[in-house]
Amino acid sequence: MALVVFLAGLPASAADGAAAGAMGERFLGRADAPVTIEEFSSLTCPHCATFHAETLPKIKKDYIDTGKVRLVFTDFPLDPLALAAALVARCMPEKRYFGFLEALFSTQGGWSRSPRPLEDLRRLARMGGMNDQQVDACLADQSLLQAIQTKRTEAHRIHDIRSTPTFVIAGEKVSGAMSYEHFRAVIDKALEAAR
Repeated sequence: MALVVFLAGLPASAADGAAAGAMGERFLGRADAPVTIEEFSSLTCPHCATFHAETLPKIKKDYIDTGKVRLVFTDFPLDPLALAAALVARCMPEKRYFGFLEALFSTQGGWSRSPRPLEDLRRLARMGGMNDQQVDACLADQSLLQAIQTKRTEAHRIHDIRSTPTFVIAGEKVSGAMSYEHFRAVIDKALEAAR
């Protein structure tokens, strides 16, 4: 609850235009890949962290790195701390975005349960090249916060996203922590349809 009060009490950022750039599509793979996977994920979701640790590396090796699939990451924060982490991630330089996401997911058990989670986020952001003032400015960016919340609302309305992780693979919604084999079956079906 204190985090909600903290975020709401921060002054609005003067750089409203920065939100548009920060909210640009973040994806892995080729822009023209025949199949797109849209991932709806919360940075405090343990099942999302498991997907990033166990399943995504296999999808990346077999489908993304080979040019068959593009994975688009969409923030779907389920709590104020996930929203704060999403804000900081969106403020990272685009080339560091996915590396920072992986750092957040791989250390999720620490910072997401910390008695001082914002300090832990600042520490992680420093390792990613941001200083504390940049992190604080990012957390204070009300236009970026609103943009993330708007995307979450749209995802719920358009795709009926209710939990994380949820994926839309070539129009087919797939929810939950599934095995790589399940993903492979859905991706292969989508690739066959794209031919």
